[in-house]
Amino acid sequence: MTVEPLPLTGERTVPGIVEENYWFRRHEAAYLDLVRHCAGLVVLEAGCGEGYGAALIAGRAARVVALDYDEATAAHVGRAYPELAAVRGNLAALPVRDAGVDVVANLQVIEHLWDQEGFLAECARVLRPGGRLLVTTPNRITFSPGRDAPLNPFHTRELAPEELRGLLVGAGLEVELLAGLRHGPALRALDGAFGGSIIDAQVAVALGGGEWPADLLAAVASVRSEDFEITTEDLDASLDLVAVAVRP
Repeated sequence: MTVEPLPLTGERTVPGIVEENYWFRRHEAAYLDLVRHCAGLVVLEAGCGEGYGAALIAGRAARVVALDYDEATAAHVGRAYPELAAVRGNLAALPVRDAGVDVVANLQVIEHLWDQEGFLAECARVLRPGGRLLVTTPNRITFSPGRDAPLNPFHTRELAPEELRGLLVGAGLEVELLAGLRHGPALRALDGAFGGSIIDAQVAVALGGGEWPADLLAAVASVRSEDFEITTEDLDASLDLVAVAVRP
């Protein structure tokens, strides 16, 4: 069965679009790193978006519930990824019983939420003791540098590393890992080829509304998930934050 792709709105990443490949691979890199925490377990992806990440997790987990608030998105996930239990629900009141799941995955979502503290309290509630919360989010320091409001209009509040740590601890969780995702050697070479930042080069085209230069499009199409690194060094300089927190 052919499933129509979700439209690219800027709110979420959609696979299979050449112009979007950099962002898709950047997000995929975090899933590939964090999926080891899901092996053989019951996982809730809170804010599953298009569903590709939940499907990746399903290859290792015992069961994956893919939750999204948007009705059309949840319906798409159910059609496109029948191996998932696709559910529409509110992240402010997760439709899961207390201590009902082993892992909550929340990748590139918390920055979209108005009540981040309330959401994390819900994550702590639905996790079993010893269960893990997996979070990625743009690093405010590098994603919207020098701005009072996020650059992305779909983001309500972006976080710096210690702000994310403080929220997790405030929810009663123990931070097992706080790391950062950054460009590896191949992407650093592309940064140099495009005036210092392949990200800025892409943003300039998106904001300008013109045609993609052929060399930039080819560079974006060449990006692989392996071209990103995740490290605990120099978190303030990272592109995305990567956290693993445990419910005591």
